Amino acid sequence: MAAMKSCPFLNKLSLNGIRQFAPLLMGKADTCPYMRQTYRLKSFLKGEQASAAPTTQAAKASSQASVQSETMRPAMLPENSPATAGAQCPFLAESKFSVSRASPEVQEDVPKMDNLKEKTESDKHFDYESYFSRQLQKKKEDHTYRIFKNVMRDATSFPKAFDMSSGKRKDITVWCSNDYLGMSWHPKVQEAVREALMNHGAGAGGTRNISGNSPLHVNLEERLARLHQKEAGLIFSSCYVANDTTLFTLGKHLPGMHFFSDAGNHASMIQGIRTSMAQKHVFRHNDPDHLEELLRSVDPSLPKVVAFETVHSMDGSICPTVEMCDVAHRYGALTFVDEVHAVGLYGEHGAGVGEKDNCMDKMDIISGTLGKAYGNMGGYVVGSAKLIDMIRSFGAGFIFTTSLPPTVLCGAMASIDVLATDEGRELRARQQRNVKYLREKLVSVGLPASHSPSHIIPIIVGDAQKCTQLSDDLIYKHGIYVQSINYPTVAVGSERLRVAPTPHHTFEMMDEFVDILSSLWKETGLELYGQTCPEKCEACKKPLSLPILFKEDPVCQRSNCTYASMQAALA
Repeated sequence: MAAMKSCPFLNKLSLNGIRQFAPLLMGKADTCPYMRQTYRLKSFLKGEQASAAPTTQAAKASSQASVQSETMRPAMLPENSPATAGAQCPFLAESKFSVSRASPEVQEDVPKMDNLKEKTESDKHFDYESYFSRQLQKKKEDHTYRIFKNVMRDATSFPKAFDMSSGKRKDITVWCSNDYLGMSWHPKVQEAVREALMNHGAGAGGTRNISGNSPLHVNLEERLARLHQKEAGLIFSSCYVANDTTLFTLGKHLPGMHFFSDAGNHASMIQGIRTSMAQKHVFRHNDPDHLEELLRSVDPSLPKVVAFETVHSMDGSICPTVEMCDVAHRYGALTFVDEVHAVGLYGEHGAGVGEKDNCMDKMDIISGTLGKAYGNMGGYVVGSAKLIDMIRSFGAGFIFTTSLPPTVLCGAMASIDVLATDEGRELRARQQRNVKYLREKLVSVGLPASHSPSHIIPIIVGDAQKCTQLSDDLIYKHGIYVQSINYPTVAVGSERLRVAPTPHHTFEMMDEFVDILSSLWKETGLELYGQTCPEKCEACKKPLSLPILFKEDPVCQRSNCTYASMQAALA
């Protein structure tokens, strides 16, 4: 076995293969320097004479050649180097195998020879703490190590909060919360949570199957299904779990499954698809033409799911929903549409982009969250009754976890009901007004606020260290909390501040925010009035010069195009 591991020819063969060809291989053993070395070592340990080794004429010649090779080997070439192995081994010399130095990436995965030396009893075990320390140090050195801001929200004065990072309470305003409409402190939501706590207690009591199911769960699932015009719904502990569980379950149980995943998809969708081990195809972000190209290459009789998000959380883009669904259905695929950053914020009743674009019937499976615009926590999926029952019956992430507590269920129900009324429509209108005002204000002073048709304003910094510094200076010097977004949430070189104004930010607050940020921007050595718009549209590839953007003809015909919406804003 030792010879097998050391020989560059034998270690390419399986154990069964070696057993099958053992007689042939042993007939050649006396010509192999590695096998011969093993024989010599065994002979020495047994106290035998060197003459007891194989005595064929070939062996003698090979032994003389080996001695001569040893005397002629250059001093700087290690005995077991790849070059030496290739020169000595007759099998490698006659084969097409090439021996070359491994790439740095491969070398990192190969244990160092020092690790193979004799270790003391205390050194034999893996040093976990040292490994963790080294990995964390790497993140600190490349400025992707995350230090959480310690923020206590003030339910009496949204979006005010208290920074507790230093141990002392400091007044701040929050500009990056996913509580997009401030529903977490809405009086009706608070009252619903309070009554649920007094009437039903704090916890759920178990999984849905074991004492954790109640009329509150059933009623909320029915309400969500009606909101999205679907037959049934299923609630989870978070939308990460909802996405992961649903996609994993479909990938595991549908025979010959193929996933088509948007390149910008959230980690929860990527995780569910990857762990299902189903076939995966990745299409360019929000590109229905590339999606169609990939769908066309797969057998139409096989099951397929096209997974994408409507509102992208980091760049604020909105997908061409109608086009994506139409392409998917043309090739017999189901659509899985993540509306996490859209539910509560778009559409007449807050059902999301699908309602806004009047295409909910084209969305086969919709996932959403109760933890962003609805101001509570938890996630859900809605779809056909049989599909939802399939996830309920086979989805481990649903089956084996404690169900949501009564306080969350009642708070979420109250929030959904409020945002489906005129009050909800007024909140959405005020939020869009504030988004428009703040974006225009940022651009007017030269800050690189990327345009998007959604409520999210990315301010591109492009440097992890400076992005973190800006975020720290804003909160610690000026009481303004905007979290820096660095790798791995966004790609290296696209680090940003992600701003999400709410209906409750005032014009005065926004003016102050812009003045302070522009001043810090210059202090940090960053450039103002840089290029924020690409030279051409990512979707239709048309040029995006200012004269074109000021023309009446739409720059792009696709729904929800970022630059068509910019053109409309400039009109």
